Amino acid sequence: MTVGTEHIAMLYQYWKNLEYRRARRNPELSVELPVRPDGRISLPLVEDIVAIGKTPAALAKEIEQRLKKYVENPSVTVMARAFTGPFTQQVRVIGEAVLPKALPYRANMTVLDAMIEVGGLTKYASGNRATIVRMVNSSREIYSVHLDSLIKDGKIEDNVALLPGDILIIPQRYF
Repeated sequence: MTVGTEHIAMLYQYWKNLEYRRARRNPELSVELPVRPDGRISLPLVEDIVAIGKTPAALAKEIEQRLKKYVENPSVTVMARAFTGPFTQQVRVIGEAVLPKALPYRANMTVLDAMIEVGGLTKYASGNRATIVRMVNSSREIYSVHLDSLIKDGKIEDNVALLPGDILIIPQRYF
């Protein structure tokens, strides 16, 4: 995968974490790094490196070149560890989910699929007051979702289809 300059703001979503490995002789140089929103990575011994526009193999070669000052015959492997995609291809789950996060959209994805990936609802969630925020023709639409009915009562008719870009908001219940 190569990321172009028009994707600077999205690079963090494309390559959420990179694993940089130098296994032989220098295990302390093996690290998992986040790609910063500016498209750069920071790693031991070398200055920040621009990751944008580079494949993992090209990035590994650049890291090897920079490490040659400090390490004899460096051998570097760069692997993308997480892929979420751009906002337009994500489903974001926020609020009272056990693990709120952005999920990569998959064809035929439903609310139940998203709830499984985020670990379900917290004990403070008001699942039947959840909403989906969806952009439709440059207009924001809000749909009610009954997560408690789906998860606790098994009402499969509440298993709503999700679309790329949806935001599932799970509010906290009133005490």
